[in-house]
Amino acid sequence: MTSTSTSTSTTTSTSTSTTTSTSTTATVITAPAATGTDTTAATADPTTTYWTEVDSPVGPLLLTAGPDGALTSLSVPGQKGGRSVQEAWRHDAGPFRAAEEQLAAYFAGELTEFRLPLRAEGTAFRERVWAALDDVPYGSTTTYGEIAARIGASRPAVRAVGGAIGANPLLILRPCHRVIGADGSLTGYAGGLERKTRLLALEGARPTPR
Repeated sequence: MTSTSTSTSTTTSTSTSTTTSTSTTATVITAPAATGTDTTAATADPTTTYWTEVDSPVGPLLLTAGPDGALTSLSVPGQKGGRSVQEAWRHDAGPFRAAEEQLAAYFAGELTEFRLPLRAEGTAFRERVWAALDDVPYGSTTTYGEIAARIGASRPAVRAVGGAIGANPLLILRPCHRVIGADGSLTGYAGGLERKTRLLALEGARPTPR
C-alpha cells in the first residue's frame, strides 16, 4: 500500500547541487515571508477549500488554499491533471493577497524567490521529489536524473521521478518548469511546452521566444 502524507513548506530555495545556470538581469528581491492568516479563513470549516483566479502573462492562474492560508494548488488552463473549480469551494481573494503580489513581482522580473506557505498532498515519494524542486534556483535548470540523485533514487526510478514532477500541483511556485531532459530538450510539462519556454525565458534560462 502506498503511504500518503501531508506537508507544509515555504518555497525558500537554496541549493548546492549541480545545476546548469545562466545569467539573468532580473533584480534579486526576496519577498517577505507571508505572515498571518485571513480572519475569515481562520474561522472557517477546516475542510473548506478557498479559490481565486489571478491574471498572468501565461494565462489565468487558478489558486486554491486551505483555511490556514497554505496554498494547495496552482493550475493553468488545459493543464494535464490540473484542478477546476468545484461547487463546494469558496471564492475569496483574501487568503491569496501575498501570492497575488509575489506572482505579479515574479512576472515583472522583480522577484526570484517565492516566500509563501505551501501544502501539497501526495505519496511520500512524490513529496520528496516536490521538495527537491524547491532547491533548483531561479535562472537555472536541472535534469530528471539529477532530481533522482538528490532524493537518493536509483537510475531505474527516473521514470517515476518524471511522473511525480508531472503531477506537481503547484506550478510556477514549485518550479518543475526548470527540469529538462539530459540532452537539453524541454521534454514534457503539465502546463504545456509553450508556457515552460516562456517561464524559462523570463528567468533567463532560455532565449526569449518570438
